[in-house]
Amino acid sequence: MKHYWLLLSLIGPLHHAAVADSHLPIGEFSRNSLEGWEAKRFKGETQYRLQTIDGVAVLIADSRAAGSGLFKEHAVDLQQTPFLNWSWRIGKRLVGLNEQSKAGDDYAARVYVVVKGGLAFWQTKAINYVWAGNSKKDSVWPNAFAGDHAMMLALRGPEAALNVWQHEKRNIRADFKQLFGEDIMAIDAVAIMTDTDNSGGQAAAAYGDIWFSKD
Repeated sequence: MKHYWLLLSLIGPLHHAAVADSHLPIGEFSRNSLEGWEAKRFKGETQYRLQTIDGVAVLIADSRAAGSGLFKEHAVDLQQTPFLNWSWRIGKRLVGLNEQSKAGDDYAARVYVVVKGGLAFWQTKAINYVWAGNSKKDSVWPNAFAGDHAMMLALRGPEAALNVWQHEKRNIRADFKQLFGEDIMAIDAVAIMTDTDNSGGQAAAAYGDIWFSKD
């Protein structure tokens, strides 16, 4: 089970002020750095480690019937840097799951952004960009545990090749407008998760650097 409310309520006062910059690094894995990233465990423990692939350090995730993630608190001004950029690939996909159900809410890879609700934590919102195993590319649905407070968007689906890097760029402000009907000016945290705790399966993924940009 994904304890979304636990994760979102654990995000405390921000450690970083929003920076007006055209390039805002969030995950500098290529520098062999996990600075600012914190682990949150839900059920079992996905193994995360830095590893060099083709001469570049990346973040490797290996999940075996486990669900834990990494998150980083960072205020990001979406008026200055609305685009989230990253690369990822998976080595093993999860198939045969109903990803809109609680039993199938597992993903070989996901990157998500969080907007805090302050004291009213139930107003916290999140967009989950997922590498789906059984949903078509560009599919959208509310999370099975958090409902319409956390929207799922399949950037990659079962058609995507294994062990091939995919490069993503999303306009976070535009996506919040489309998925929630709100003009969000800033986000408060970014998270990564490779999880298989509901299905009891196994998945492996790699994540490249993550950063926000002006365009």
